[in-house]
Amino acid sequence: MDVTLLYFDDCPNWLVANAHLDTLLAEHPEMSITRHVVETPEEAERTRFRGSPSILVNGVDPFADADAPVGLSCRVYQTPDGPAGSPTLEQLRNVLAHG
Repeated sequence: MDVTLLYFDDCPNWLVANAHLDTLLAEHPEMSITRHVVETPEEAERTRFRGSPSILVNGVDPFADADAPVGLSCRVYQTPDGPAGSPTLEQLRNVLAHG
């Protein structure tokens, strides 16, 4: 399974998502993680970057909201505890289990 973490440095939420992915990598050693910094509005448009952090599983954003704008912004995820800057570890586990 290929997982890509898209982010930009000015949004600290990617660090939480990155820590979750490190935990999942320990649980799923067959998983491959690529981290990619999105640096320009043009690159955000080209990659359909819906905010930092964005997590792609086998090239698909399982949390995508078609109405979310593309660009260099911090992303908000709906979690069981309310809005957050990253999906929860459990939400990511669920995505990987079905991905």
